[in-house]
Amino acid sequence: MINVTKTFLPPQAEYQAILKRAWDTGWMTNRGILVQELEAVLRAYLQVPNLIAMTNGTLPLQIGIKALGLTGEIITTPFSYVATVSSIVWEGCTPVFVDIHPNYLTIDETKIEAAITPSTSAILATHVFGNPCHVEAIESIAKKHNLKVIYDAAHGFGVQYKGQSIFNYGDVSTCSFHATKLFHTGEGGALFCKPTYYERMFYHHNFGHDGPEAFHGLGINAKMSEPQAAMGLAVLPYFESILKERKAIVDAYNLAFQDSDLQLLKIRPETEWNYSYFPMVFKDETQLLHLQKALNKENIFPRRYFYPSLNTMPYVSGKTCPMAESISKRVLCLPLFVGLESEYIDEIINIIKTNLC
Repeated sequence: MINVTKTFLPPQAEYQAILKRAWDTGWMTNRGILVQELEAVLRAYLQVPNLIAMTNGTLPLQIGIKALGLTGEIITTPFSYVATVSSIVWEGCTPVFVDIHPNYLTIDETKIEAAITPSTSAILATHVFGNPCHVEAIESIAKKHNLKVIYDAAHGFGVQYKGQSIFNYGDVSTCSFHATKLFHTGEGGALFCKPTYYERMFYHHNFGHDGPEAFHGLGINAKMSEPQAAMGLAVLPYFESILKERKAIVDAYNLAFQDSDLQLLKIRPETEWNYSYFPMVFKDETQLLHLQKALNKENIFPRRYFYPSLNTMPYVSGKTCPMAESISKRVLCLPLFVGLESEYIDEIINIIKTNLC
């Protein structure tokens, strides 16, 4: 069976050797030595001023919304994973959807300003498949209207835009370290923010603690555990080789389909991408379902990602977003992971070419 992705696992002995350091102390959580070390090496590797490691990639979004004191309406994208919009609703705010760019698939920055009302407090945009939003335009709009900016950069690990980490943009940026991601901690995530917000974010992720017996304010438990941090420390040394292998697969797909009528992802200029996914947009949903069935028949399982368009979720009242709704019905992500053998890449390509109609 070939799934859309497969977790990269470092040698088990290497993971166990790192975990043993925490094991020997008996300290498995509450920001032990491995969590602190992981944060330090990630700060250096990513060239970011600060980050807070967390136990999953959704809590950073929720904490970012809470810590920035956001209320009322938050402008967001309908083309993202459900956690983007569910975090807004969970924190008592109202998502206001703005349609997406037809090629980059990120929020269409030219449509944001028209969606701003007196109730708007922030823009929460997604770097889709690691493809950066138009961050300059969004920053300009946010400054003009005194809005906060949060980026859901769940797919953004290792992405650089104009020479710096994608995590350095916005008031808050978040990332997922889920097992399906290029860099992972099994389950996990991180929050990145401007230095002025760091202390507030930190307290929020640790019950509001200000020392062992005092409290700074409201908080929840979002702390990463030592076993999670050990996995991250074991995976990070392999990240460059992970990128190299994924790039080779993406290059093979791009070469195979460059002259087809299928729409491929357009990467924003001046971006060093991380090859996180390989989405293909078919001419219609019927064609997609036909191709999906043909691949499934051979035990190959791509993913309809992102589907459905988030403005159609039952717990929101989103206005129609024609482009996002259309793309979400026609997009399919092909298998892409370390260890995907060339014979299977060729098989996937041949099945798609044979069944295009």
